[in-house]
Parts: sequence; structure tokens; C-alpha cells
Amino acid sequence: MLIIDFIYLLAAVLFIFGIKQLTRVKTARKGNMLAAFAMFLAVLATLLKMHFETGRIGWGYIIAGIVIGGAIGAFLSIRVKMTEMPQLVAMFNGFGGGASVLVALAYFWVNMVSGIVLDTFDITTVVLSVIIGTVTFTGSMVAFGKLHGLVRSRPILFKGNNLLNLLLFISVAGLGIYIFLIKANSGSAALSFLILIGIAAVLGVLLVTPIGGADMPVVISLLNSYSGIAAAATGFVLKNNLLIISGALVGASGIILTKIMCKAMNRSLVNVLFGGFGAVPKEGKKDSEYKNITELSPEEAALILESADSVVFVPGYGLAVAQAQYAVQELAELLEKQGKKTSYAVHPVAGRMPGHMNVLLAEANVPYEKIFDIDKANPEFMNTDVVFVIGANDVVNPAAATDKGSPI
Repeated sequence: MLIIDFIYLLAAVLFIFGIKQLTRVKTARKGNMLAAFAMFLAVLATLLKMHFETGRIGWGYIIAGIVIGGAIGAFLSIRVKMTEMPQLVAMFNGFGGGASVLVALAYFWVNMVSGIVLDTFDITTVVLSVIIGTVTFTGSMVAFGKLHGLVRSRPILFKGNNLLNLLLFISVAGLGIYIFLIKANSGSAALSFLILIGIAAVLGVLLVTPIGGADMPVVISLLNSYSGIAAAATGFVLKNNLLIISGALVGASGIILTKIMCKAMNRSLVNVLFGGFGAVPKEGKKDSEYKNITELSPEEAALILESADSVVFVPGYGLAVAQAQYAVQELAELLEKQGKKTSYAVHPVAGRMPGHMNVLLAEANVPYEKIFDIDKANPEFMNTDVVFVIGANDVVNPAAATDKGSPI
């Protein structure tokens, strides 16, 4: 079995290097390929382990899974637009959580049918996999719905929302403890697991519905962390070291990314999750229509900016939603033909996910050399003639920090 351990170790190292290279645009493609190859090695090692330990492998199920999963993956990679990538990531998070639930339940069922009493460690990991995986699945589906327009993007709030969530959390914890005490070796444990899944599913929905669409990047990052934690718990269930390592990597990186995004928005995670950000006060509904709008073509906008020698574009969430990157690039090209200097200052949470704005701009053929992180762009603003803000109200408008009734 030494060869299996070596392949698992190699796959784990490749996962780490893959994630590291995903932090830079120029090496992201290579990092993605490394991570994909690591997953191939992980699957190969797992099949070899099954062959050595049991002598039999259900090749029919495996081939069917490869064909069906590969077909779905190919279809999505071809059909999904770059602007819809956050929705796809949310769905992947949900599928990861759902897979953890199914694996944990299968392990519980096989042992219960065989009359095997699970020890303390096993039942703890099974319960954690089910709870975290279920919350991740339903929460991710709601996040997908909000981003895709299937669910109202604004926060869905009602009186007692947080109290109900607290009661559901206590119920989930109580059921988990009950299953732990009876060691999950009876029919009552099976019924308890079904009830546990139902309550956790409702909790996952209610944790995400109060959060506005503008905060979905933070939620997706947090749910990504949840899916990693669920996978790591499932790794303990299956006694699979690589699954534990890869799940821990996803969980840790998701938490770190969530913290970075909250810091970039000058808000705490508690405020994002329970603050109802984006809700419109009742007295503000009558003024919700846009007024005094002046529509301009890129050519007309370029004429207005003809006296400026340098222009910095600050794109944000609104640009991503409106898919206005092409119009902005057209305006930039017109300005550059007049001999003007243009560049782009990208806030860490611009777009719908970290790095999403860079991808959208690249999709519109904006040269990568013209795109700067906000930290590098800030010193240049004092030497810039015009700063063109597009859909980034939340990161440049002081009302975001001072006006508690403002939707931004």
C-alpha cells in the first residue's frame, strides 16, 4: 500500500501548488491543470486501494459516473457564459455538500444493516458531514437562484428571522447529540437522520435568503468553505487522508477569502450574514425609479473627455450585472486613439466574485497590463484627470458608510 500513500501525497502537493498558482492571472491556467491532474491521481489511487482491499470494483457505476459527469461538465463549460460563472461556482459548492451527505448516509446505512455499532469518532464525523453538507447544499442553491434571477436578489427578511435560525440551529445540534448517544445503530437513528436533514435544509435556506445579491460573493466564498469542511469530515468517515487534506485546503482557503472580502468592504462577516444589506426602506420605495438619466454613446462620452490626458476606469458590481465591459472598452479605445492614457482600477470585491472583474475585462479584450489592483492604483489618482466610476457606488460613495438607510 506504500504506492497508494505516495500517490495520495503527490496529489496533495499538486493541489497546494495548484491553489497557489490560481492567485495570479498569468499562472491560473497552469494551476487549474495541476489541480485537475491531482484529482485524476486521487481517483486512480482510490481505485487501486479498492482493488487491493476488496478485489472487486463496480466498473459499471464508475464508467457511468465518468460518462454522465463528463458530459454535464463539457456542456456547462461550453454553454455557461463568463458572467454566469458565479452561479456555476455556487452550484458546484452545493453539489459538493450534497455528495458529502450521500456518502455519510451510505456509510451509516451499510453499518446499520450489517448490525455494526459505530464508534464515537465515526458517528461524530457522519453527523457533521450530514449537517454541514445539507446546509451547504440548500444554501448554495438559494445563492444560485439569487444570482440567476430565480429568487429575489434583495434580502428576504421577516420578523423573528434570526430567532428562528437560532431555534433551528439548536434543533440540529440536539438531534445530532441524540444520534451520537444512540450510536446510530437503530431504526430510530435512521428516522432521526431524515429529520436532521430536513431541519438542516431549512436552516441552509434561511441563512442565505436574508442576504442581498451584492453580498453573494461573500456568501459563495463562505459556502465554498463549508463544502470543504463537509468533505474533510467525509474523509474522516471514509478514512481517506487525501479527502481530509483537500477538504481542509478548500475549507481554509474559503475562510481566508471570506475574511479578505469582508475587510475589503469594511464590513464584518456578522454584518454580511445578519445585516440585511441591500434592503430598501419602505419610505424609499416611491423613489425607486431612475430619474434624470442622460444616455450617451461611447463616441459622445469620448467627446466629453477630450480635455483629459489620463482616465482611470473603476468598474464594479453594476458593470458585471449590466455586462457593460464591452462599451467601456470601446470608450477606452476611442480615448487611446486620441493619445490619452487609460487604465482600470479594480477593487477586490468588484464584480460578483474576487477576480471576476479581471476575467470580464479580459473577455472584452482589455489588455492585462492596464488592469491594476486598487492598492496599486490609489497613488495614481492624484495624477489622474478623470476617474470614471461604473457600477462601483458601494466602494466610492461615502453614503455607504454614513447613511444607514442607503441601499448601498
